[in-house]
Formats: sequence, C-alpha cells, structure tokens
Amino acid sequence: MPNSQPDTDQLLQQTVAGDQSAAQELVTRFRPRLRRMVDVHLDRRLSARVDPSDVVQDVLAEAFQRLPVYADERPISFYPWLRRIAWQRLIKVHRTHLKAARRSVEREVDAVVPISDNSVGQLVDLLAVSQTGPALKLVNDELRERVRTALDGLRPADRELLAMRYLEHLSLKEIAETTDATLAATRRRHTRALERLEQALTDT
Repeated sequence: MPNSQPDTDQLLQQTVAGDQSAAQELVTRFRPRLRRMVDVHLDRRLSARVDPSDVVQDVLAEAFQRLPVYADERPISFYPWLRRIAWQRLIKVHRTHLKAARRSVEREVDAVVPISDNSVGQLVDLLAVSQTGPALKLVNDELRERVRTALDGLRPADRELLAMRYLEHLSLKEIAETTDATLAATRRRHTRALERLEQALTDT
C-alpha cells in the first residue's frame, strides 16, 4: 500500500502557505532522529540534571518558531538545518551545566560537543565488528580496546564524522550540508577517517 504521508518538500510548501498543522508535523516527524543525536552527544555527567527529551523539545520549539524563514529560504536540506539548531542547543546545555567543572572541561565544551562515553562504546562495537568480517559475530575485549585506542588517536573532527555516519545514521549528503562541505570533500574525509582508523589499528 503506497505511503500517503506528504514528503518534507510538500510539508514545507504547506508551511509557507500558512498551514500550522503541516509545520507541526514537519518538526515532530524528525523527533526520533534528533533524540538519537542528543543521546550520542549528551555528556553522562549531565544525566541526573538534563533530560534528553527536554533538549529535543526545546530544539523543536525553536525550529517551529524559525520554520517560516527557513521554508522561504531553504539554505540547506531540512534535517541538517534542524540538527544545527540541536548542536547549538547542546553547546549551551554543556556550557551551562558543566560551568562549575574543572577548567579543562570548560575548554573542551567551548571547542566541541563531545561524543558521550556510551556512544563511543557503541561506535567501538560497530567498527570492531567491521574489522572482524561478516563471519565473526563475537568481538573480543582485546580488539575492542584496540579500536577504542585507535578512535582516541583520531582527530575530533574525524571521530565526529564517524559518529554522524554510524551512530546518527546521517547520509554523506546530510553530513556535507551539516558541516558546510561539498559532497566530494565529505566522501574524501570519510574515506580518510576510515583509513586512519585502519592504520591506527595496525600500529597498536
């Protein structure tokens, strides 16, 4: 049975025409993806003080307010635009709630929203499995530790790209728009990141 739901472009057209229900559907349709993104980056030290669902709700509320301007201009695709709002929100959350932490943490937050420890573990599992080949289903602790060490040795931008690709499940096109890069450059960065990881694994 064909999907009768309007696509994103249709919803944007309806939003420009003043259809508030279309605008509401547009921002809430992407709630699961935003929640995944927030879970990937929300620091475990904030788990007792910050509810990821509240962060997502704040992002959607801001997006809803800014949607008419976006729908009129459409500088990038919708989800990368939405994710940019979420990224800025996460920076504010980390700065606010980690303000009393040690100075090194504050510098870290100013530079980039880190990938959470739990998400690093998930990324380790995914990449370790890819290194063992499809015939091997179990990943031993030694290999996982080698992958974690290799990840730690990558540049933050490379780790973030891998997290976007394999944890957030962004397409390379979405990553390109998210990072203000061309698709060709993003493909090259993705390939190089995997090559650096592979090289780091052979060096450990």
